[in-house]
Amino acid sequence: MFAGQKLPNVTFRTRVRDESIEGPNPFRWQDMSTEDYFAGKRVILFSLPGAFTPTCSTYQLPGFENGFEDFAAEGIEEIYCMSVNDSFVMNKWAEAQGINNVKVIPDGSGEFTRKVGMLVDKDNLGFGMRS
Repeated sequence: MFAGQKLPNVTFRTRVRDESIEGPNPFRWQDMSTEDYFAGKRVILFSLPGAFTPTCSTYQLPGFENGFEDFAAEGIEEIYCMSVNDSFVMNKWAEAQGINNVKVIPDGSGEFTRKVGMLVDKDNLGFGMRS
């Protein structure tokens, strides 16, 4: 992928907070498409092998979070982090990392990652297919 290249249209199964839902899990399912996330915006999308992995948690995600203001000064409207993890994992990881500026996208089935040619076999690490 490179800047300006058209992204494949994919639907992501996400969990979003809904204050109308009572109880300890106030989230509902919401389908989000590639266009919902990216259309008409100047964004950064980065991908990583997995939530809660050491390098991703120590350097990659915090680096983009800490650099958000610098990117915004250059006209970037949103920064997205995608991983071949489900919505539950991605949301908990963002919460555990104290992330406020970077938005996470779950590519649970790896469909988007496959369509952009970045799906790799990480069975040697026990990960299965990852980005």
